[in-house]
Amino acid sequence: MQFKLTEEQLAVQAAAREFAQNELKEGVIERDTNMTFAKEQIRKMGEMGFMGMMVSPEYGGSGMDTMSYVLAMEEISKVDNSCSVCMSVNNSLVCWGLEEFGTEAQKQKYLTKLATGEQIGAFCLSEPEAGSDATSQRTTAIDMGDHYLLNGTKNWITNGGSSSVHLVIAQTDADKGHRGINAFIVETDWDGVEIGAKEDKLGIRSSDTHTIMYNDVKVPKENRIGEDGFGFKFAMKTLSGGRIGIAAQALGIAAGAYELAVQYSKEREAFGKPISRHQAIAFKLADMATDIEAARLLVYRAAWLKDEHMEYTSAACMAKVFASETAMKHTVEAVQVHGGYGFVKEYHVERLMRDAKITQIYEGTSEVQRIVISRNLLKGQLYIPVFNGEKMTV
Repeated sequence: MQFKLTEEQLAVQAAAREFAQNELKEGVIERDTNMTFAKEQIRKMGEMGFMGMMVSPEYGGSGMDTMSYVLAMEEISKVDNSCSVCMSVNNSLVCWGLEEFGTEAQKQKYLTKLATGEQIGAFCLSEPEAGSDATSQRTTAIDMGDHYLLNGTKNWITNGGSSSVHLVIAQTDADKGHRGINAFIVETDWDGVEIGAKEDKLGIRSSDTHTIMYNDVKVPKENRIGEDGFGFKFAMKTLSGGRIGIAAQALGIAAGAYELAVQYSKEREAFGKPISRHQAIAFKLADMATDIEAARLLVYRAAWLKDEHMEYTSAACMAKVFASETAMKHTVEAVQVHGGYGFVKEYHVERLMRDAKITQIYEGTSEVQRIVISRNLLKGQLYIPVFNGEKMTV
């Protein structure tokens, strides 16, 4: 088993860290306070190739592996999670889904602009009454012959106000249940697409989160993704990869808070010595480092399985559960290490604590992740990747 990153992966990691520290950190507190979307910073991320990292160069992407993607996500998430979630959605949910399942015409028309960051995409699955239960879609797409007529409401849509392209999951035949669900490419400037007000959130406050309404939107037949009834499978397959991205985001949040806590503990003195030399603080740092390293290995392994074209669904769920809970637990500890200073915005850790919570909720709550893991476990499909060249199951 190899734990060493390649030179290319290390270069991506270094570039992402430099960009996050030098470009994103300045102004991040103000963007969070004012809920200001980081339009200029996202544009630069596109120029650096961070918005289509796993897309083939044939379609304008960077042609990188999943490991490089999670390395970049981790570094950017240490600083600005409103930017990293925009990056995650565009990479994991929109670009990957289009490249994997879209037609050549769809790739040429949409993917080439999304992969370069010229345009931003949104993934529209959640509804007022269909969050964790993705089969209960109320949004409908009625077959009108040469087009579909789309009606419904989608909630909590990241990039909702800044995206040019939506991937919309809708019910086309309710009698077929999840087999009657389809996925559609919708352009935001089409008649009938209405963007609601930006959500005022606990964390990731400058990310563009909106409710989106579709009122008699005409969607051409050629904008359906895959065969008729493929929409639910499309959403689930896409979310499996997306969970690796969110796990990397949670890892970055925890690691960013840890780095700030270590730095502060070396500078802050109490009772005549740096607080890092007091066992109460030193043990906190040790626990943080241990859990973060465990989360990192889970995230990296999920990315490796995906790159090796092996089954990674359970691995992605495990990584997301553990990394998100690590982020929540240890951002709280980072605030504690900072004491009163941790409670004010200037020291960044309170923002990371607020950002951490969403990683336990979006792209499948922690409870949903445990459902998937336990089902796969009981089916005998829990991962044990390779032993003597043979794939093993429990």
